[in-house]
Amino acid sequence: MNAITSNVVHTGLPKRVKIVEVGPRDGLQNEKEIILPEVKIQLVDRLTKAGFSNIEAASFVSPKWVPQMASSVEVMAGIQRKSGVIYSALTPNIKGFEAALAAGADEVVIFSAASEAFTQKNINCSIAESIARFRDVASAAKQHKIRLRGSISCSFGCPYQGQVPAQDVAAVVRQLRDLGCDEIDIADTIGVGTARQVQNVMQLVAQDFPLAHLSGHFHDTYGQALANIYASLEVGIAIFHSSVAGLGGCPYAKGATGNVATEDVLFMLQGLGIETGIDLDAVVDAGQFISAHLGRKAVSRAGNAITAKKIN
Repeated sequence: MNAITSNVVHTGLPKRVKIVEVGPRDGLQNEKEIILPEVKIQLVDRLTKAGFSNIEAASFVSPKWVPQMASSVEVMAGIQRKSGVIYSALTPNIKGFEAALAAGADEVVIFSAASEAFTQKNINCSIAESIARFRDVASAAKQHKIRLRGSISCSFGCPYQGQVPAQDVAAVVRQLRDLGCDEIDIADTIGVGTARQVQNVMQLVAQDFPLAHLSGHFHDTYGQALANIYASLEVGIAIFHSSVAGLGGCPYAKGATGNVATEDVLFMLQGLGIETGIDLDAVVDAGQFISAHLGRKAVSRAGNAITAKKIN
């Protein structure tokens, strides 16, 4: 094992953490060069074998808006599924839900934001209108007994309005809760959140939604993602999103870099003695695989360091 491991979990931190791997969807959606479906399928299969229990594999949005996700039906049909693994898909409307249902998605993801300005830029409507649009999706998910996850962008800052009050995040959490979401992501879309701010927001929204079903989704634009994950662990958050090789960004947030790299998160959690059930070496290999296809070096520091040790 490459990481420095510990048999002792730091007092007060969760003993086990669930990592939602978002690389195949959130990580790849902004790539300008269209990636072949077979490459995406191989990436998902590698991540499945690495031990993830939840993989965001597809997005059923209009190809006009996100051309990279046009092959989602092929990807979902081609992956080697493992029993007990949740394969998630982003669904912006009932048409997207129906496509995700037909493709065999285990979980559908609906999304809003804590910033009115961002919601207008991202999906051309107000926060209230975005929630209303998802009522049919939420109802259909419950009818078909499919997990429903809600994601809240710009929970710690917005590229258009700047600061986002914690109370605004809590207000959206309540609305997603009332739709019946099983899990809610608190997302730092532009990576401006800092540790104390993150703790304050997480503690506030936990008053309206079970702490065990809240997740942290941190981008590393300002190098704060690992610190924010640790800060979230301290208040009891035990679900985090990350992207293999640090892939990703946001088309509606200028300058936002990728999601925190999965390899870096796993290295940190191993050092804390926190279980994930995920094979770090296998994730490193998956990160190097997709980075080679993209023609660039992986963003993950831990991934690159471990790879360099293997070569030497």
